[in-house]
Amino acid sequence: MTDDRAPDDDPQDGAAASPHASEAAGGRAARRPRSTDPRELGFTPRKPVPWLAPFLLISTGIRTLLAMLFGAYLDKRELQNAFGDGIFRQVGPDGGLWLDYVADLGDGFNATYSVAYLIAQRELEVDGHRLPRAQTLVMGGDQVYPSAAYEAYEDRCKGPYQAALPVSPPERPTLFAVPGNHDWYDGLTAFLRLFVRSRDRHFGGWDTGQSRSYFAVELPADWWLLGLDDQSGSYLDDPQLTYFDKVAERLGPQSRVILTVPAPTWVKAVDHPTAYDSIDYFIRTIIAPTGAQVRLLISGDLHHYARYAGPDRQLITCGSGGAYLYPTHKLPERIEVPPRDTLARRASTSRPYDLAGRYPDAARSRRYGWGIFPRLPLRNPGFTTLLGTLHTLLMLAMAGVVSNRTGTEQRLFSVPLVAMLVVTVLAAAFFAKPPSSGGKRHARHWILGVGHGLAHVGLAAAGTWAWLALPLYDWPWPLPAVAAAVVYGPVSGLVASQLVAAYLLVAGAFGVNVNELFAGQGIEDAKAFLRLRIDPDGRLTIYPIAVDRVARHWQVNPDQSPESSWLAPKHPLRPRLAEPPTTLT
Repeated sequence: MTDDRAPDDDPQDGAAASPHASEAAGGRAARRPRSTDPRELGFTPRKPVPWLAPFLLISTGIRTLLAMLFGAYLDKRELQNAFGDGIFRQVGPDGGLWLDYVADLGDGFNATYSVAYLIAQRELEVDGHRLPRAQTLVMGGDQVYPSAAYEAYEDRCKGPYQAALPVSPPERPTLFAVPGNHDWYDGLTAFLRLFVRSRDRHFGGWDTGQSRSYFAVELPADWWLLGLDDQSGSYLDDPQLTYFDKVAERLGPQSRVILTVPAPTWVKAVDHPTAYDSIDYFIRTIIAPTGAQVRLLISGDLHHYARYAGPDRQLITCGSGGAYLYPTHKLPERIEVPPRDTLARRASTSRPYDLAGRYPDAARSRRYGWGIFPRLPLRNPGFTTLLGTLHTLLMLAMAGVVSNRTGTEQRLFSVPLVAMLVVTVLAAAFFAKPPSSGGKRHARHWILGVGHGLAHVGLAAAGTWAWLALPLYDWPWPLPAVAAAVVYGPVSGLVASQLVAAYLLVAGAFGVNVNELFAGQGIEDAKAFLRLRIDPDGRLTIYPIAVDRVARHWQVNPDQSPESSWLAPKHPLRPRLAEPPTTLT
């Protein structure tokens, strides 16, 4: 493989967190871990993020709000004009190229490392196809969850990929990355430190190949790979547009473009018509005047595989690199891109695209939805505790009104019933996420949200009736309050979690809280990534590689060669194709 960058002189990975980390990118042996102990690995394998944990919900909400309010002030893209502006070239030894795409990868270790392990193997045999390791790896956004802290990058992203490919093999594979919304939560600081470096340009066994948070790569047979950074869907900054203006000078009518973007705005535009505007502007003003064609759009952000086929290009979502599964059964069967109701005055002509492939399939996706009942309390014990606390307070408030007890101690600990009822109904209504002014308003969000809140009020009333029928409430004060916290709280929390699960299942059928229905389950299985092959004659073949079940148990790899993965699954992973290969010419 060739690259217009000069090889680094210093082979040591200065970002390694342990003496056992790779010492070289050129193949020199590094000390391999002797066990799965974090002190041996140099990072701590993390469990999946409990997305409905109360403190995580609050902190994520605050980060999202700050990103919305102050994103422009934290935007470092304008400063990147001082960085290098190189255009890179990737060609394999046979004149073609193998290229991998993975996105939404920095979550729990089992899922993230299962995908990283498959990517790093010298060769995969998938449904009769022999697919060698790619010479180029593209990370498509959200390389870490839930926040962009440097420690989270080390444990949830870099550590697993370091363990999968400890040192660079002879072909010196190269890594490019685009930032997603979670990478932007710190204003892109950690992302730039990891992927945009002037020295020690290694990420495990991959060389880091970019000089900004966006990039352009010349591929074989006049194919081009362009990676955009639109800062969570806001806009394309002037230095970025200037950079791609220079790239466009090298494009012509024979050029074909692969465009990687942080989110599948072609799908999101169904509810948010302006979502696709930035991509459409880029294609219309930068690519189209050259005569080049955008044949393939790829993104992550939605944690599944989906392919829309149109008259001029393929639109692929593949955000299955490690994060919780997102459903496929609610995807629209046909979309128009750009949407006809966009506010952009100069939008491109709308074209129809049909849903041609998805993983998992719709039937399996629906079955996964029913798993919310056992998984919600198991995956999110903090959320269940929060529900138990809320229902205990509701019960105490209702019981105080019904019994009309007036003891001084009880009045001090009483909760105004009206306040609790208002808080419960409003919290449930806002949990349903009524669309903002930027999206299409749907009455079903409000109806389902308020109905959910009233259902909790009804459950609290039933719980109060049952509690008053027990002798515990007649004990001397404050023993009833203690008994409520010890007995009523856990039971009501578990029952309330099942009410929330039932609400999510019903609401999901109407397209409301679909993300929460699956985020609350934290499904690790059904992961996927793309392996692309560009032949010397210009034929592009897309292999969507899926793994139905990720590994849960790991052992030190008996293969002790320097570039072999540090850990191997105790039970073999069984990759397969999510759908037959797609070929573009």
